[in-house]
Amino acid sequence: MRRPGTLMLVIGWLLVGGLVWWGMDGFLRPNAHLASVTGEHAEVVLKRGMDGHYSAPGFINGREVQFLVDTGATQVAVPAALARQIGLPRGPASQAITANGPVTAYATRLDSVSLGGLTAHDVAGSILPQMPDDAVLLGMSFLARFDVRIRGDEMVIRLREG
Repeated sequence: MRRPGTLMLVIGWLLVGGLVWWGMDGFLRPNAHLASVTGEHAEVVLKRGMDGHYSAPGFINGREVQFLVDTGATQVAVPAALARQIGLPRGPASQAITANGPVTAYATRLDSVSLGGLTAHDVAGSILPQMPDDAVLLGMSFLARFDVRIRGDEMVIRLREG
């Protein structure tokens, strides 16, 4: 008689654990399931994460990546390991100034960059060998093609009118 009670207790704890995980995932990664409005008034609304940054999934040349939106970055900056996986050509080297100081960067072109329902083609990019492999900096070579506004803890990126 005790077995059904134990089984129900285990199932109950598994359900509670699953609900906590589901809730924390949405709290820690608020843009993991990015919703967008498409069409003439296309826009993407990003919520600021607990770390103070705006991050969201997206695509470079059809490959899924994790973006960290960086309005201070001139171009879309791709870690070298990811650039190799995507097959990005490595162009001429130059010196770039980052928040962590000067680094060597290699010019590249991105056929397409997509965030939610927004896509830009032929986007300037940089390959950074020193950059950690976990995120791509979504810089102004993409963002400048759209209207970007920050309201409270939300960043709204939308198609330009006209």
